[in-house]
Amino acid sequence: MKEKILENIDKPEQLEKLYRNNKITFKRAFQFIYPDIQEKQVAQVWNERLNFENDEISWGTSNELIFVLVASLLAGFIAKIPVFTNISEEFFYPRNIGFIVFPVLSAYFFWKQKINTKKLIIVSVTFLMAVLYINSLPNDTKSDTLILACIHLPLFLWAVLGFTFIGVKMNDFQSRLDFLRYNGDLVVMCAIIIIAGVLLTVITLGLFTLIDIKIEEFYFQYIIILEVAATPIIGTYLVQTNPQLVNKVSPVIAKIFTPLVLVTLIIYLLAVIWTGKDPYNDREFLLIFNLLLIGVMAIILFSIAEILQNKKSNLGTVLLFLLSSVTIILNGIALSAILFRIAEWGITPNRLAVLGSNLLILTNLLMVTFRLFRSVKDRDELVNVENSIAKFLPIYAVWTIIVTFMFPLLFNFK
Repeated sequence: MKEKILENIDKPEQLEKLYRNNKITFKRAFQFIYPDIQEKQVAQVWNERLNFENDEISWGTSNELIFVLVASLLAGFIAKIPVFTNISEEFFYPRNIGFIVFPVLSAYFFWKQKINTKKLIIVSVTFLMAVLYINSLPNDTKSDTLILACIHLPLFLWAVLGFTFIGVKMNDFQSRLDFLRYNGDLVVMCAIIIIAGVLLTVITLGLFTLIDIKIEEFYFQYIIILEVAATPIIGTYLVQTNPQLVNKVSPVIAKIFTPLVLVTLIIYLLAVIWTGKDPYNDREFLLIFNLLLIGVMAIILFSIAEILQNKKSNLGTVLLFLLSSVTIILNGIALSAILFRIAEWGITPNRLAVLGSNLLILTNLLMVTFRLFRSVKDRDELVNVENSIAKFLPIYAVWTIIVTFMFPLLFNFK
């Protein structure tokens, strides 16, 4: 895209076509090359156009508001199914928590992007098969494969949501990255909504307590459940209609946490060596390191956007490279612990699931680290850092399918 913009910088019609074909990619590519072409008046005009932000919050059309309201109520109804049926909460929620939100969010993007009917049928059948499958598994609370399936099913449904979000551009890495950034923005927006919801709850309960009306049971049974179920839907709607609200928050948070996490990991590594802590018999140690890998990948992804706009300094790139390198060293310890447990006590569903996910994320991080190393000298490689993350998304989706749908069969539902 950068090359196309430069080639057509003096051709207004071609620039407009490039922009309309892919607005997000055009904007990011233009911001990257703008410092080199800022003397041109046409570049200055486009810069103002792309970076103009309306201070007013857009609430969309009446149809959009109605859709969000209906979708929120539907999510709340799904969350309260155990109340309307004889299904126990212990059975329903571990298996079906992902179906409270992801099908409704998928419906929102289908409606918003006007995706074709064929894809709608594919996604609908996928959700239907998934809900039938997870609820047909034997109800054995001690089954490791059942627990793994319940944990990985929401990840699979998240991948289906990504399939819906990307639309027809399945091989477009930029669309995959846009989906990841949407998730980061959504987390920030949901956190704000939850904080506001907590304040509303405290005020509401306090006011009714003053007049001796006890609404706590009703409020927590129905209102709170509805608020929690509706939060991702409302958050998605606000992020999509008002991207200026939070799309700069995630990169800033990542930029702040990069040096903090790096220092913490270095101190932790030294502490592990100093104390001689044995991770080989600590299962939580292995799980925490998988979360660490995911967290570092998220920091790298959201930091790149900020680094691309600062062409004068390589400090951010160097910090990310050091952070990923230290994480790889620490993960080497975790990986050896996983292999030790398997060699000592054999393969179990839990160990195989942790090993598989760890190897996938580590491989992805190694690719990203290699690109970061090259980016220190060549800033153009930063785009390949993002692409390295985007390339692995389908592989993660395949792994969630294996753990969710194949592990119970492979290990005889144990």
